[in-house]
Amino acid sequence: MTLDVVDTIAGSSPAVVALRARRPQTRAQLQASFDALFSPVSTAHVTQLERELVAAFATRLTGVDRTSSFYAERALAADAAVARIVIDQAVHATTTGPFGSYIEVGLQGENTDGERYTPGPDVVHALGGRLAAALAHTHLLVYRPREAGADDLDRLLQAGWDENGIVTLSQLVAFLAFQQRVVSGLRALDAVGVGIATDSDEEDAA
Repeated sequence: MTLDVVDTIAGSSPAVVALRARRPQTRAQLQASFDALFSPVSTAHVTQLERELVAAFATRLTGVDRTSSFYAERALAADAAVARIVIDQAVHATTTGPFGSYIEVGLQGENTDGERYTPGPDVVHALGGRLAAALAHTHLLVYRPREAGADDLDRLLQAGWDENGIVTLSQLVAFLAFQQRVVSGLRALDAVGVGIATDSDEEDAA
């Protein structure tokens, strides 16, 4: 069986690859999502470079792991100078989460607060307002997803994003979060030995 991008990132053993092969539809859908986002038919609304840079930023926000290293390498290959700025911003913008405020009645007691990421003027100058706005929105989706609202979308529109681009940006961040969890799960299974994994573990890691 040909290795897909998750196998490549995870560095999975043959046993883990065989485990994933038991769920071919899920495996195929993950690869199809990666292909659609990183080898799209059109980059009219989100450029290839923007995709690579956002991916490096989003995955690095949760720390250094195989997924963040994979996307950092891709971003550096695409534009090393800009990628270094983006990755450095992610390092300094890393916090804990998720956090935010609930709007539903009765849940306000669970509200939590945390750091917000706002690119400084020098970063905006170096990256451009459009990319800087995308990074700020990515940070919002990673750490404060329940707070995303109309005002946040307006900021993207004002920075030069259109509706199609905003949808793609949101899809990209969501996919990366899921892919990162899958890779982490596979790495954990590899560490303990797939043979002792439970059926429940296998379902979660597929």
